[in-house]
Amino acid sequence: MSNSELSLPENLSGVHIHFVGIKGTGMAALVEILFHKGAVITGSDVSERFYTDEIIEKLGLKALPFGAENITDEVQYVIYSSAYKTDKNPDLIEAVSRGIPCLLYTQALGSYSSRAYSCGICGVHGKTSTTGLTGTILKEIDLPSQILAGSIINSFGNTCTYTSPLVKDAGAGAGGTESLGGNIFVAETCEYQRHFMSFCPQKIILTSVEPDHQDYYPTYEDIRSAFVDYICKLPEGGDVIYCADDKGACDAVQIAFKKRPDLSLIPYGESANGDFKLTFNGVSNEKNQFTLSIFDDSLAIAMPGRHEVMDAAAAVALVCQLLKTFGKNPQNYLENIKRGLLKFTGGKRRSEIIGRFTTKSGNDVIVIDDYGHHPTAVKTTLAGFREFYKGRKIIVDFMSHTYSRTQALLKEFAACFDSADEVILHKIYASARENIADFNITGKTLYEAAKKNHSNVHYFEEILDAKDFVISELEKPCEKDFPDGYVFVTMGAGDNWRLGKAILN
Repeated sequence: MSNSELSLPENLSGVHIHFVGIKGTGMAALVEILFHKGAVITGSDVSERFYTDEIIEKLGLKALPFGAENITDEVQYVIYSSAYKTDKNPDLIEAVSRGIPCLLYTQALGSYSSRAYSCGICGVHGKTSTTGLTGTILKEIDLPSQILAGSIINSFGNTCTYTSPLVKDAGAGAGGTESLGGNIFVAETCEYQRHFMSFCPQKIILTSVEPDHQDYYPTYEDIRSAFVDYICKLPEGGDVIYCADDKGACDAVQIAFKKRPDLSLIPYGESANGDFKLTFNGVSNEKNQFTLSIFDDSLAIAMPGRHEVMDAAAAVALVCQLLKTFGKNPQNYLENIKRGLLKFTGGKRRSEIIGRFTTKSGNDVIVIDDYGHHPTAVKTTLAGFREFYKGRKIIVDFMSHTYSRTQALLKEFAACFDSADEVILHKIYASARENIADFNITGKTLYEAAKKNHSNVHYFEEILDAKDFVISELEKPCEKDFPDGYVFVTMGAGDNWRLGKAILN
């Protein structure tokens, strides 16, 4: 059997699966799902502790150190993270030598998705929030649904997955809702290295398309063509729910539609026509208020930022389309949708409030951690905080991730901090995939470029070197423009979240 044809068995009860890189966010989420389907799970990873350790431990599992001895006679399948190679990792070398089927995480997810009515959430930005929002709304609705997000979602009970009690163990099939077992499966699907091409979507949400992952997609056209190909995986008449306010998403959808005029195009956003035209109604009581043309009533979300409202609109659109597909009228579910929206409080490292304290001088400080690592995400997230926390001074600590991204988007990074009152920068957080010697850029390069756009930028090579400086800034008396205190934000895909923890401690 070729590697691309590998799939998991339909009945997973008692099937022993070993996960290599079990602490990865998507991996831990898949572990949860397969564990609850009755699979026997073991897994290996590095010894460093991650937030996913909690998910694994809740299931009574423990990550073993990598080693050939993990692959026993009982192991029937191996699922591995793309961070590990079959010819380098000892677990994988042993599994291959024994002829055990080894599936990449994305292949395993794709295999699982083929047996349900699956919906893929994709885009350069907003995937995790949109998936979390969709799942939180579906928790309020009588549909048999299962959700897998790329981070811990607070409203799922601090795990990455949610399974409705209505989900039934169904066999495989292909086609309509009945032959696919009647279960809905909604998953965050990733564009990196075209990983989402293993997924089997019946509906897709596309939030945004723009240059990213320059190590794999050197040009905008390269990354856009990946999204086009993914959209074209939809079945005849399949729904593509896309952001009408994102030029890249509109481009990708139009190109796909020329190839597949049977597709059902469902736009959402301020520029949209139809049911999901969005109107922002401002912020009140630390909630974003908005309307969608499908409903006569106002909706609200207790998360900062217009980008979160946009993600909420996408989630509502998908839920409404699912309700219609499963023979229900969305108008009868308005109160459920409103409840779900308000129950969403973000996810791990997604505008996550990690603490709040009062300084010795009496200032109120909110500490937030956010994963935003692309200039567009940084800019929109900070703009959301500015709108939400009008009476607070915003200090952002940003650590850029990957040399290739920083070099390709230096101008955009340098100009993305305008909503912050103060900016702290560090060295670049490298990727294991990169050779630093190939780049003529450092964290200092970004600092010098940012200073040309912002009057208040500071540089500390190492993260914790900034601790005393931040504490002294937070102790300063509140300015008249910021009577409510401070918001201190750690932002990026690096490990500068440690600074926020250090400040709280």
